[in-house]
Amino acid sequence: MKAKLISSSKQFVNFIKKYNYNHSHHTMAKNALKTIESIKGRTNPKLINLSNEYAKDVLGWSGYAPWLKAYSAMVGEFKEGWIPENYFGSVIVPKLQGEVGKTSFLKPLSKKLFNSFDFPDVGHFVNGTFYSENYQCIKDTHVAQYLFKDTDKVVFKINNSAQGMGVIVVDQESFNLSQVKRLGDGVFQKYIKQHSFFNQIMPNSVSTIRVLTVLTNDGKASVRAVYLRVGRNRDSHVMSSSQISIPVDVENGELNNLGYSKSWYTLDTHPDTGFEFRNKKIPNFDKIIKKSLELQSSMPFVKCIGWDLILDENDNVQVMEWNGFHTGIGFAEFTQGPCFKGLGWESLWK
Repeated sequence: MKAKLISSSKQFVNFIKKYNYNHSHHTMAKNALKTIESIKGRTNPKLINLSNEYAKDVLGWSGYAPWLKAYSAMVGEFKEGWIPENYFGSVIVPKLQGEVGKTSFLKPLSKKLFNSFDFPDVGHFVNGTFYSENYQCIKDTHVAQYLFKDTDKVVFKINNSAQGMGVIVVDQESFNLSQVKRLGDGVFQKYIKQHSFFNQIMPNSVSTIRVLTVLTNDGKASVRAVYLRVGRNRDSHVMSSSQISIPVDVENGELNNLGYSKSWYTLDTHPDTGFEFRNKKIPNFDKIIKKSLELQSSMPFVKCIGWDLILDENDNVQVMEWNGFHTGIGFAEFTQGPCFKGLGWESLWK
């Protein structure tokens, strides 16, 4: 009897979580559709019908239609192979990312997991103890001296930080040991001096190149989408709430003519610096792609990873973090999709 009650309770909790998750996505998708239609006009009813049919017949549930409707409104047509955000989160993540994917939440593990010097990690704070970049214990009294010995600013990212939240940028003068301890476990990274190309777009914060990679069933890594995220004048680092995202050509690194605000409004120049996106290419783009594929191949347990990288002032690729669980695919599907066609993901629900 007790076992049945526990099982029923777990099922109820899972039901509530799933309901809340999908409800939030339905709200976000409907808001996106509303904004897009305010700019482009009412969506063709035929596209709405195709979205409903595809969600039910191919993806197995009509509740996946809201994102498909928003994608269709943006592009002006329906494309088979699109993956709705909530389908990715509820179906694909458990099957292709799983518990191993959650290790990407634990920032201090990245350098050790990938055995790579491409992460700009300079220290860690875990379970009440400070550690060096090589995981050696550091006394509290020596932490500041150690962190700032080779850099004038550091970034501290707490575990589970996402969308720019849980990130602080400090210099030696403003560094507060007690504050870090209150924030919890995380990683210290040197403040990257980005390539001059990105400084032209926004010099106040380090831009982020998001590269989405996947592993096919035969273990081959491929890049499915790339976009650049840049901050605003008032931000010390790129924040999801205010960032501007610019699609990038996967083949040659050329920026799209238009960037997008969080609310799906389009811009052809950065509103603070006047940088024009048209006819601009990310330098050393092939190096960035090569590094992303190399790292994806070294993590075969997680089939889809979002890499946040940047090119520094010395043309070196710096891997700011990896996202191996709820990797955001929505922007890529909106602007470059379908990005994951041919992988069989649309049948994973069966």
